[in-house]
Amino acid sequence: MPHNIAILGASGYTGAELVRIIATHPSFEIKALTGDRKAGLPMSAVYPHLRHLNLPDLITIDDLDDSDLDLVFCALPHATSQAVIPSIPSSVKVVDLSADFRLRDPEAYSKWYGKGHDAVEMQSEAVYGLTEFYREEIKAARFVAGTGCNAATGQYALIPLVAAGVIDLDDIILDLKAATSGAGRSAKEHLLLSELNENVKAYSAGGTHRHLGEFDQELSKAAGRDVRIQLTPHLLPAARGIVMTCYLKGDPQKVHETLSNAYLNEVFIQVLPFGEIPQMKDVRASNFCHIGVVGDRVSGRATVFATLDNLTKGSSGQAVQNANLMLGVEETTGLMLAPVYP
Repeated sequence: MPHNIAILGASGYTGAELVRIIATHPSFEIKALTGDRKAGLPMSAVYPHLRHLNLPDLITIDDLDDSDLDLVFCALPHATSQAVIPSIPSSVKVVDLSADFRLRDPEAYSKWYGKGHDAVEMQSEAVYGLTEFYREEIKAARFVAGTGCNAATGQYALIPLVAAGVIDLDDIILDLKAATSGAGRSAKEHLLLSELNENVKAYSAGGTHRHLGEFDQELSKAAGRDVRIQLTPHLLPAARGIVMTCYLKGDPQKVHETLSNAYLNEVFIQVLPFGEIPQMKDVRASNFCHIGVVGDRVSGRATVFATLDNLTKGSSGQAVQNANLMLGVEETTGLMLAPVYP
């Protein structure tokens, strides 16, 4: 029997991506889709590319019947999940795609998101959703908090290196290039075509990007000491995808060897041959992350590149990967679609 699934916030980009993935998932059946502002509409009216699917109409969260659900995906705006998840019955597993439960420390949440947390008692229950590093905890979890897409990209490049101590932990510089869908579907002036086309611009510079809270939390845990990185993100005139460039002090060959060994048995994390640089289009609309390592003309320096699709491996694909583990389904189920190219 398939597992009954509901998607809260199905009218957003990550919600639509969940529908796209789950539509061909042999073990999941979508029983309910919520989208408060679009309630009453068929999903095809919100996303015409999904019109070939037999999907339930969008409803409000208040109208959701959770009596026969096995798992709920919360693809809700930040600061909304913490008001909704506590009311979900404990018999129903939850994968949250928002930022609400990624940080374990309530003070850290307040620092990075500018408000107190409304469900502090649940923060310690949430398992961080970076699948390849929390696999066993996720299998046993009732509640998983998905990572930030930017944070996931950088952590895949850095965690094995930080844990192995093969790079200088006090000199880590990240340059992030991110596509516009990471900002959500709401209308925003700076995302207008005339504003963004033929343009690349930095944002949240100077250590203000909210995903730095996740980097602080996870890299410090891996190192067993405080680690603080420098990150400058840039917005690209592209719909989906992330490229993270990491400037590091360490032996490039050792860096490549460490990453290759760390991900040797991981299906979705692929370390390229030394000197090969990944590109965003190679992972588009897939659950794969590609990592490349090159040396520098200055001895003792390495550059690591990581790229993934922010809507798939960075969010909805990661969420399905975690849900598979939580429900005892083969981890790769529904996620082996090849990237879309060109």
